[in-house]
Amino acid sequence: MGPDGVPGARVMRRPVRQRGFSLLEAIVAMVLISAMGGALFAWINTELQALERTQDANTRAEAMVNAVEFMEAVNPMLTPQGRAPLAGMELSWEAKASTPVRDGVSYPQGISLYQLALYDTQVRVTRPEGELWFEFSLQQVGYKRVRDNKPF
Repeated sequence: MGPDGVPGARVMRRPVRQRGFSLLEAIVAMVLISAMGGALFAWINTELQALERTQDANTRAEAMVNAVEFMEAVNPMLTPQGRAPLAGMELSWEAKASTPVRDGVSYPQGISLYQLALYDTQVRVTRPEGELWFEFSLQQVGYKRVRDNKPF
């Protein structure tokens, strides 16, 4: 009998409303969140590596500019090799004449007070630990005063 007293009547139950998430929905959500988190961390790691490479390149470029400026003051004919501290690093160079030494020419006397030669200079920059950081080559003019200025 049914609740009304009618024989054979069935009671229709309303479905119970589901509250919250099922276990499967929770697992799917966690997988999606973890995949997005993994992709985000990989992207951040790539960007940090690119930033580090850029900072290293900028530091090296700045050190190279400093080294070139320092070498502008070095006369390879008088100082063909040497070492010097440079901003926490060490700069070393070795110069070899690539042309024969020649007398300079001046107007109106003809021969100048100096002798000149072109030098190929190999420059090395080492880190404080003694590790070679980078090296480069320069061509420089070397000069030496060999005569006195005599009035006419």
